Amino acid sequence: MKKYTFLFTLITFLLGICPSAGQSAQGDGPHSQLIIRGVMLINGNGAPPQGPIDIVVENNIIKDIKVVGYPGVAIDDSKRPQLKAGGKELDCTGMYLMPGFIDMHGHIGGTAQGAEPDYVFRLWMGHGVTTVREPSGRGVDFTMDLKRKSAKNEIVAPRIYAYTGFGQTSKTFNPLNDIPISTPEQAREWVRANAKKGADGIKFFGAEPEIMAAALDENKKLGLGSACHHAQLSVARWNVLHSARAGLTSMEHWYGLPEALFDDRTVQDYPLDYNYQNEQHRFENAGKLWAQAAKPYSEHWENVMNELLALDFTLDPTFNIYEASRDLQRARRAEWHEEYTLPSLWEFYQPSKISHGSYWHDWGTEQEVAWKKNYQLWMTFINEYKNRGGRVTTGSDSGFIFQLYGFAYIRELELLREAGFHPLEVIRAATLNGAEALGADDKIGTVAIGKLADFVVVQENPLNNLKVLYGTGAVRLTEDNQVVRAGGVKYTIKDGIIYDAKALLEEVKAQVAKAKAETGYQILQPGVKE
Repeated sequence: MKKYTFLFTLITFLLGICPSAGQSAQGDGPHSQLIIRGVMLINGNGAPPQGPIDIVVENNIIKDIKVVGYPGVAIDDSKRPQLKAGGKELDCTGMYLMPGFIDMHGHIGGTAQGAEPDYVFRLWMGHGVTTVREPSGRGVDFTMDLKRKSAKNEIVAPRIYAYTGFGQTSKTFNPLNDIPISTPEQAREWVRANAKKGADGIKFFGAEPEIMAAALDENKKLGLGSACHHAQLSVARWNVLHSARAGLTSMEHWYGLPEALFDDRTVQDYPLDYNYQNEQHRFENAGKLWAQAAKPYSEHWENVMNELLALDFTLDPTFNIYEASRDLQRARRAEWHEEYTLPSLWEFYQPSKISHGSYWHDWGTEQEVAWKKNYQLWMTFINEYKNRGGRVTTGSDSGFIFQLYGFAYIRELELLREAGFHPLEVIRAATLNGAEALGADDKIGTVAIGKLADFVVVQENPLNNLKVLYGTGAVRLTEDNQVVRAGGVKYTIKDGIIYDAKALLEEVKAQVAKAKAETGYQILQPGVKE
């Protein structure tokens, strides 16, 4: 990777960013040889931690994984892998190393939120996210440009898997000349054009059954991935089972799953004055949906689960993005907003009749209680799906509903734990399961000889407390009665390049501080006057 310029160094210094010795937010490497010394390895495949271990990387490929000792016993240096001339050693003695995290639902910012890629990427990388599946965004050209730059390590960014929104066009991708897709053949034409542009898959929201069937069939023939947010406008005729049978490889959120579980109705119990364009109507009634589905472990519930399992279908629940629905105050007052949330993004979150997900028109106890019950039923299905061998992945859908990039991803890990996952199962969902769903488990997802050098290194044991993965760390009281912050990702290593995760987050803080200083902006809670 190109060395950062003197000018960048000067700006970084003036902004008060102080990376650790020999490190910069811009990355160190790649190196002809990199040896990571003395780690406890959490491999992502469900295996328990093991260490101390030395990991040898050459030109971004893992060449050796060597156990070099035993707990409490001095390591015999003569038995450790030897550093070659021009190589780099990274002393991580006593630290924990995992495969790079995979966010299966990562929007690369948004114009409405005022969140640009540079800001979003640093938040992700600062939390150990080295791979992102973007399920639609600002268009295939925008995403493919960033994907190419990331692949060449020209920018600080996770590797990107581009899933274009179905029907989305751009200046150089316009197979139908902006004519809405209305026939199966038009759907197939669009799918072929999307593949030709280099996209990795398609993000669906729903369509007429014959159009969905044609698009999924064509996409499957091309060997590309697919995801779907089964929007309420189409779900009455096409739910998750229809999609999975037609070739959809993964679903997002949970829309379409309760509808597949209906056994005494065919449509959601909408109030007669419901309006889908009213965000409060939409989200308030969504919180009552799981209670209308078949009971857990009933015959129909079992049949739906078993069919999805047989189809090797992937569930990407994104629990975190709806958490404000069950506890608005918690999401709104998250401690990272003050220093890491841009003013434009904070404004986007506020009660609004226009901004997507800003449905706080009249949100209170009744809505939150319904959503708490919703979560219990939803989590029961997800946990049991995992227990029976189903693939569950980790996605965040950040940039909406008070959920911030990076931080929300770690919260998703905590919510999988709440759903019943063992911490090792949580890490597997965040690594190997995502890699399998992307068809990339031969390259990423576990720490194995021959795979790419994508790692997360943290000084604390994340299995004991997932909160140590937050950029703000975990609060702890020491034996001498001092309150400290423990954790935060130490290093994010992507493509063999070592990034100081804390330095990346310091850069984000500087961006936010600059944006606030330019306008004198102050974060205030809704309805509070300065």
